[in-house]
Amino acid sequence: MNQGLTMLIGFLLLALGLLSIILSMVGVQFAFLLWMNSFGPGVAFVLKLLMIVLGIVLMYFAQGGMRSPD
Repeated sequence: MNQGLTMLIGFLLLALGLLSIILSMVGVQFAFLLWMNSFGPGVAFVLKLLMIVLGIVLMYFAQGGMRSPD
């Protein structure tokens, strides 16, 4: 996959995860993430945390993390 595209997807996952957690604290939710709440608030929170972690991992690998020494 293209490095720029991977970085963009990682950033979007990170940003959406963080924003959805912050907004849920004040009672607002993204409409396209409402399906997460059908599993319960605890599972929805864990799924949002997984979005954040996956976004960080994608951004890390897009920048060339874990390269083998030459």
